[in-house]
This record gives sequence, C-alpha cells and structure tokens, in this order.
Amino acid sequence: MIEVEQLGKTYGQTEAIADLSFRVETGEIVGFLGPNGAGKTTTLRILSAYLPATTGTAKIAGYDVHTESMTVRRHLGYLPENPPLYPNMTVAGYLNFVAQLKGVNAGDRPHKIQAALAQCQLQTKANNHIRNLSKGYRQRVGIAQAIVHDPPVIILDEPTVGLDPAQMIEVRHLIKSLGGDRTILLSTHLLSEVSLTCDRVVMINQGHLVATDTPHNLQNHFLNYHGYELETDGELAQIQRLLDPLPGVIHIESLAPMNPRRPRLRITTADNPEWGKDIARILVNAGVGLYEMQRLRPSLEDVFLELLDAEANDPMSEQLHADAE
Repeated sequence: MIEVEQLGKTYGQTEAIADLSFRVETGEIVGFLGPNGAGKTTTLRILSAYLPATTGTAKIAGYDVHTESMTVRRHLGYLPENPPLYPNMTVAGYLNFVAQLKGVNAGDRPHKIQAALAQCQLQTKANNHIRNLSKGYRQRVGIAQAIVHDPPVIILDEPTVGLDPAQMIEVRHLIKSLGGDRTILLSTHLLSEVSLTCDRVVMINQGHLVATDTPHNLQNHFLNYHGYELETDGELAQIQRLLDPLPGVIHIESLAPMNPRRPRLRITTADNPEWGKDIARILVNAGVGLYEMQRLRPSLEDVFLELLDAEANDPMSEQLHADAE
C-alpha cells in the first residue's frame, strides 16, 4: 500500500506541497489528479525515493521512503512521464538490463522478463529495437520495465500521454490488468481515463488535498445536477407551455440538435429524482413524440472544476497560499 502523512516540500520560498495525507490500499487503482503546478510530480518523486520531503512521512509497502529508500525501490515500479528507454537496445535486452538494476536474481530473470513481456503483450516485439517501435509499444515497454521485478506497488505518471485513441484503450486495459494484488497510483490529466480505470480519486490543488472519493460518488453527490436532456418532435415554446404547471421544472433551454427534425432540450428540475416520469407522462399524453430522455449527470471534469473553484473561493485557502508566498 501507499501511505502519505502530512507530506510537505518547499523549494526555497515556494511551497510545492503542504500537509498532504492520503492512502492507497492494496489492490486499489487510484487516480492522482490536479492541474499543472498542483504538486503531483513532486509527490510522485518523493514516493519513488527520488526526492526528499521537507516535512511529513511516506511509506511504500510499509517501508519509509526516507530511511529505507533502497528497499522502497525494490518494492516499487515507477513509470515517469517520459519512459527511461534506450532506443538502441532490444526490448528483451532492455528488460534484462532493468531487471539487473532492480536486483532480480540471474536465475529468476528469464521468467520475470517473459512474464513482463506477456503481461504487456510484447512477446512478438522482444527482439525488436526500441527505436523501431510505435509510441504505443514504447509505452508498453515503459510499463514492462516498471513491473519486471514484480513489485507490489506501481506508480504511473501520465501513462497515456501522446497516444492515439486505439493505443489509449490498449494501455487502459493493460493498467486494469495490473490490478488485483498490486497497488497502483495513476497520475493523469485525462479525467475520462480515471472514470474508466480507477477505483478512487485523489485530487490536489496548489499542494493541498482537495477531495478523495470514488469517481461515482464525486459525480453523484458533490454537484447538484438535476434534470434531463430530451430529443422530441416538439418545439421549445410548446414544451414550455405543457410543463409550466409542473412545480418541479425550473428551466428549459434548447440544445444543438443532432437531427434537425428532432429538437433537443435540457430541462433543469428541483432535487427530486422522480420528476422524469411526470415530464414523460405530460409530453406523451399531449401527443409530443419523445425519442430520447436521459438524466443529467455531471462529468468528472465538472466535479474537478467545481472543486477547484470552491477552493479558490475559500478565504482560508487563499490566506494559506498567500502566507506560503
């Protein structure tokens, strides 16, 4: 597991992270989110025993990153944003080199290398030079080097950056397959990837923890999104007239239609999740064709921006950041 307690890092007068605490349990895949400059890279460098913290403690698989850094490295697989690849080496040769650096016994190396190649679907590329691989396959090699010593904890920094949609899907499935008994911390700017890959989210901003919860809970409980999007054959004025007597309807607006013959509408309602059945009943009874109706749900991007905005408007948060400067 990963344990972070009141972690802080200061560069001169600049506070990169402050009083940061969170945990990632065994078997969890957790997304680590924050805008540029939030302190994500600093935190990952501390967790990988590359950078010392100014205050606080951090543990990887029960080992302190400051006092037991060599043991931490043996229990940790780390993929930085720019994978540390040697283009003139073959994939298998490079993994053998990394396995030696990680302290894998000579007798165990062939098995460990084959296991990493298989898990990352690189068997057919084992004898290829890394320079000849596509971006997607190079990213797979980067993940393979992170797991070749079979660590219980894996940290991935922007693992899908620069990949095309097909490659992103492949790497996403690969990351999911790495779960189970392993603990995975995944840093990314692609919030959609978090929803599809991660069990839980840790959000930071300006070096401080903003929120931690499952993507589902953040989307469903943080924002008050109530309403529906409809595709009908009725015009806005007609629907407004029909729904005006319904006390739960707060606002109705037109959306850009996907089919010019089927107007799309967004209906904002009071915080009763059952207004939809009344809306549908009224429209259908009035002879309005209802082709599609779906409940409004906030995206993780909506939650993220709302959280950042809430922190920016928090006087205590502003004072803390002013003091740090």
